[in-house]
Amino acid sequence: MQRSPGKKLVLVVGLVVVAAVAAGIWRHEAGGKMPATKSKQAQAQAGVPVTTAQATRGEIDLSLKVIGRAEAYSTVNVRSRVNGQLERLAFTPGSHVKKGDLLAQVDPRPLKATLDAAKGTVARDEASLTKAEADLQRYENMLGKGFVSRADYDLYKANFGVARANIESDRAAVRAAQVQLDFTTIVAPFDGITGAPLAYPGATLSADTTDIVVLNEVDPIRVAFAIPEDSLAAVRTSARRGTLPVEAHVPGDTGGPLQGELEFIDNAVDVTTGTIVLKGRFVNADGRLTPGQFAEVTLPTTRLADVVSVPVVALQSSTAGSFVFVVKADNTVEQRTVTTGATSGNRVVIDKGLQGGERVVTEGQMLLVDGARVRLDKA
Repeated sequence: MQRSPGKKLVLVVGLVVVAAVAAGIWRHEAGGKMPATKSKQAQAQAGVPVTTAQATRGEIDLSLKVIGRAEAYSTVNVRSRVNGQLERLAFTPGSHVKKGDLLAQVDPRPLKATLDAAKGTVARDEASLTKAEADLQRYENMLGKGFVSRADYDLYKANFGVARANIESDRAAVRAAQVQLDFTTIVAPFDGITGAPLAYPGATLSADTTDIVVLNEVDPIRVAFAIPEDSLAAVRTSARRGTLPVEAHVPGDTGGPLQGELEFIDNAVDVTTGTIVLKGRFVNADGRLTPGQFAEVTLPTTRLADVVSVPVVALQSSTAGSFVFVVKADNTVEQRTVTTGATSGNRVVIDKGLQGGERVVTEGQMLLVDGARVRLDKA
């Protein structure tokens, strides 16, 4: 049987195509692009990028975390100390004011008139005193010459004493009237933040009764919180070592925790809740804390000495227990089982399995196995 020339042509063309594809693949690899298997091997030799931290040995404070509430360091209901009509308000509601800043003005005219009347009485009685003193001097001279009786002299002497006493009383009345007049100018007793006005211009104020505004002192500021009574002994022990730091974190605040100090421990435990109230004092110049605001409070309770600790994020869990990846000198990792202790903030105590100074992986553990090589992108 004869073969068709057309079939031979198809076979030759097919062989040419296969050869061309093979040649293209060879040229592509020869151009420097490694196969997938070789690429993975190179990556393994380069190491898995990780972040590490050092295990430290030393003292660590155990902390108690509770919820507290900020409160003003001082709160004053500003009132008028005299009767009168409110003439004007000199503050912007919700604004910061300094000690001595004008808050409100009471109509001073009635009290100014009272002061002027008191000054007039002083002037009148000063004239009477001058006359009484002259009469006394004259009768004293005549008494020495025998021209008047002792009784007449004693009368003028008494008149002089009365006139002098009247002057002292009048001057005291002037000082009292001046104080009352000064009370018509109402100023801030301390640096603080004003609230909403409680009285408006035109209102009639009653002395020591009508509130004008509430003023809160917020720098410094306090955070009040309650702790269980069984934690009180540890807090007192820590306080005896010196100033006890208190940390407050405001939810939603990105500025980091605020640092303060314990200022107050209440004198009794609440028998209903079994807790006792404590207060921390915080500098609040930037106004990050507002009275009434919730805050998460961290308070040191016990100090552990000579312990090894690592960041909490270094700790991993498995069915065999807790472990960490320890970076060795040759940049390979060892998966090491550890026994953990107490946790303080972002660090955990390692009771067994780790030495101070060893370096552990804190980020990138998901790509690691025992013996894997790592690359310390961050340390």
